[in-house]
Amino acid sequence: MTSNQETLNADEFTDELMEETSVPNHIELIENVISTLEEDNSAMVSETNGVHLWKFKYGSVEVFIRLTGLSDEDTITVWSAVLKLPARDEPRLMRYLLELNCTSTFEARFGIINDQVVVISTRTVAELSPGEISRIITIVATIADDNDEALIEEFGGA
Repeated sequence: MTSNQETLNADEFTDELMEETSVPNHIELIENVISTLEEDNSAMVSETNGVHLWKFKYGSVEVFIRLTGLSDEDTITVWSAVLKLPARDEPRLMRYLLELNCTSTFEARFGIINDQVVVISTRTVAELSPGEISRIITIVATIADDNDEALIEEFGGA
């Protein structure tokens, strides 16, 4: 009876160990992606109550990443501001951004946060793969950097 109990505990321990080692380290993965994209050693990170926030420079934009935690229900959000509002000809700007959302933003989208046009992507951490982390960060950084200067030139400063 004792050996069966010990075997059960060993099996439980093995299952737990396998689960722990198979869970990707999202924090480390995010930092690895940032290290391949950042310029001028610009990366910064802060952590408050389990929420991590990173910032780095990519081309002409600053990119932010917020990881709310490591459970399946937590989220990763990547965003970058591309234009301050108010802007010139906002109805035309909004139409243009909606058209871009349908044709060229992949998993990201244009939106508005605190009177700024941003490129943003959000998803839950559940089943988040290293490739998805890299893709989300790269897509937001690239779309923001590819569009910010043209948007400022065309619509900036109302």
